[in-house]
Amino acid sequence: MSLDRRTFLQLALAAQAAALAGIDRADAQTTDGLRFGPAEPFDFEMLKRMARERAAKDYVAPPRPNPEIVSKIDYDAHGKLRYRQDAALWGKGGGAYPVTFQHVGMFFPKTVKMHAVEGGRAREVLYDPSLFMGGPDHVAAKLPAQPSAFAGFWIQESRNGPDWKKLEPWATFLGASYFRAVGELGQVGLSARGIALAPGTGTPEEFPDFVSFWFEPAAKDSDPVTVHALLDGPSITGAYRFRLKRDKGVLMDVEASLNLRKSVDRFGIAPLTSMFWYSETVKVQGIDWRPEVHDSDGLAIWTGAGEHIWRPLNNPNRVMVSSFVDTSPRGFGLCQRDRNVENYLDGVRYHDRPSAWVEPVGDWGRGAVQLTELPTDDEIHDNIVAMWVPAEPATAGKTYDLKYRIHWYADEPFPSALARVVATRIGRGGQPGHPRPAGVRKFAVEFRGKQLASLPKGVLPEAVISVSRGTVSLVMTEAVPNDVPGQWRTTFDLTVQGTEPVEMRCYLKLKNEVLSETWLYQHHPF
Repeated sequence: MSLDRRTFLQLALAAQAAALAGIDRADAQTTDGLRFGPAEPFDFEMLKRMARERAAKDYVAPPRPNPEIVSKIDYDAHGKLRYRQDAALWGKGGGAYPVTFQHVGMFFPKTVKMHAVEGGRAREVLYDPSLFMGGPDHVAAKLPAQPSAFAGFWIQESRNGPDWKKLEPWATFLGASYFRAVGELGQVGLSARGIALAPGTGTPEEFPDFVSFWFEPAAKDSDPVTVHALLDGPSITGAYRFRLKRDKGVLMDVEASLNLRKSVDRFGIAPLTSMFWYSETVKVQGIDWRPEVHDSDGLAIWTGAGEHIWRPLNNPNRVMVSSFVDTSPRGFGLCQRDRNVENYLDGVRYHDRPSAWVEPVGDWGRGAVQLTELPTDDEIHDNIVAMWVPAEPATAGKTYDLKYRIHWYADEPFPSALARVVATRIGRGGQPGHPRPAGVRKFAVEFRGKQLASLPKGVLPEAVISVSRGTVSLVMTEAVPNDVPGQWRTTFDLTVQGTEPVEMRCYLKLKNEVLSETWLYQHHPF
């Protein structure tokens, strides 16, 4: 193909995109391979007004390009729809972190509008099929001409460091209101959402969408990228402002103004979503060759009263919802505490998956951290949701204004100074050399921390154990024989009848001094 012909075709495609968007060529602006619509005033207060006005109208779903064709853009096909990095927003200047866009596909079929903001003026980024390198034989090439097929975006590593084009993105927003970020160990894993509406209830869960984004650049690496988002769904609209800062991991400051069109049961604020298939806790024979498979292994809570709680995750045989009632919570998160590669033996680096911690900004009042656990038989499903649910009913017409931070790091940003839970193990009850009684399970809860390492020789901490039903026996606390200073375990038997769950609680103390965080567990007798 000659240079003249290539130039002609590029201009023809650009003209087609502008015409499809209903924008005159004279109003469009071209920069570094991207074309933009006319400039319009924009700021966060305008976005909040837009969301409120939208809530007063009937819901209209975002456009979907040809569903028959998009349904064929599966995981592998979508991976081949690579965005042209030479056309990245801020790829050559104007901002420290380039932004690349993502195409619609089977799992995210709705379109999203993109805008670049500069000096209080916003221009829409115009879709052009030539921005994606799927090739003429790709199934997406069969899509008819359309205004847009953008579904989400990636924020790439800085232009001021190593070649960003060879590195993975550090933040992604793609599908409904889902987003995630890389942790300090260089991996992505669990996701967050703008909002969660009725997960784990008997009614179908609603998944509102981020339908438009507005981007403000980071002038230098230490500055945040600002992303505004408009949320819309049958029951809710919302205006979001994310300030995304890249450091050893990622820190996100989130401000949201939410408007309810309809009343919502189980209104989930700052939801986190993860995958938990199995861990060392419950070993099912022959389930898989790997010792453990999970993106997160526990829910951590720092209560308003100052108590640190660790609740190991479950893969139950039915949907389970647990509520941890609190007032003015200091934070909660889904965490990956087990960092031993030998406990995973998998090339996808589960041992490096990030922990995500939600830190409320301001007083969130009364409510509960709710944990929803769904059954799964594979690692491809996100089956865990943790979120804050206000005590007051979420009724139609209400507006919620809130702020919070999400820390995407290897650990909790405000860990307890007390000994922490590092493992939960379950086996047959009873004692070796004796018949193993039916209906009895032995629990081994391991703690590690400097308080336990500094215990005088011969001094044993006391385990404080309570259960919602059943009988506890054979309680023993001892140092784990692994030569790790300060690692102790409490073992005990639980005798219980029936299959209903048992709520369990344990911590270590010495006289009146608390030595450990609180272990909570929901046991499903088997």
